Amino acid sequence: MAKNRHEELGLTDEQAFDMYRTMLLARKIDERMWLLNRAGKIPFVISCQGQEAAQVGASYALDREQDYTAPYYRDMGVVLAFGMTTRELFLSGFAKAEDPNSGGRQMPGHFGQKKNRILTGSSPVTTQLPHAVGVALSAKMEKKDICSFVTLGEGSSNQGDFHEGLNFAGVHKLPVITMVENNKYAISVPLEKQLACESVADRAIGYGMPGITVNGNDPLEVFKVVKEARERAKNGEGPTLIEAITYRLTAHSSDDDDSLYREKSEVEEARKKDGIQFFAQYLKDSGVMTEEQEEKLIKELDDEINEATDYAENAAYAEAEDALKYVYAEEGGE
Repeated sequence: MAKNRHEELGLTDEQAFDMYRTMLLARKIDERMWLLNRAGKIPFVISCQGQEAAQVGASYALDREQDYTAPYYRDMGVVLAFGMTTRELFLSGFAKAEDPNSGGRQMPGHFGQKKNRILTGSSPVTTQLPHAVGVALSAKMEKKDICSFVTLGEGSSNQGDFHEGLNFAGVHKLPVITMVENNKYAISVPLEKQLACESVADRAIGYGMPGITVNGNDPLEVFKVVKEARERAKNGEGPTLIEAITYRLTAHSSDDDDSLYREKSEVEEARKKDGIQFFAQYLKDSGVMTEEQEEKLIKELDDEINEATDYAENAAYAEAEDALKYVYAEEGGE
């Protein structure tokens, strides 16, 4: 009997279903965040919608018990896969004291959680790439069998940090995987006005590493190339640059009007290739998920999101004097 695609990649039915669960959870959290924003309850949303397949497919190809990730602001799928909870993400959205990312100090999307090896991100784009390279350098120096995984948008690939980080990683053959989530727009600037070359992956040759372009709407295809990249890193063969072609289904953020720079018909066409719908159909066709199981999953996720929303909305804000914490060294070395 012929194997299904996920089985050929070494994934069990349970793992494939769990990938779908994480993708759908990321989408549903994001949709709730938009509703809360429009209701005036949370200040800002920077959306993952349309990019979940690439994020989750890549994450499941890593060792999520040991590897480090340096996500960019859209990477809700990545941080969920690495262990951040629904409740924690809503605490961040509401900017509450229990927010594990920043204690309510930062805007949503500035992920960071030490226990799950999620490197803290900052507002200037691409600063996370040299940090991920630094983790990979440390792993090589300490002879640890781990790699670091860093993501960014294609607009960010034009920043100096991208060049400096990848050049250093290439020269020293470091175990770092860089995945550019090419969603076609750097806020309002379309891809053709960002790159002089054909693709972001073309840039890899200048850094002495493989460059691979992959369909970011297919989580199994992304899983495959990231798994191979991790094997290269593990074997001492150095870094890999992956370009996952996807599409941003929402405005850049809750403060953006995307109708000013792209046609509604373009977005509707992209929705027909939505990775979540694609993967759900694949799971049904391969006998992994039934309609009844899908309905049960949707109910479970809705309940989880409702509970997390209520908890976060009613949680305490940080004390005003907490704004002074983590600025200067405190007595006792804390």
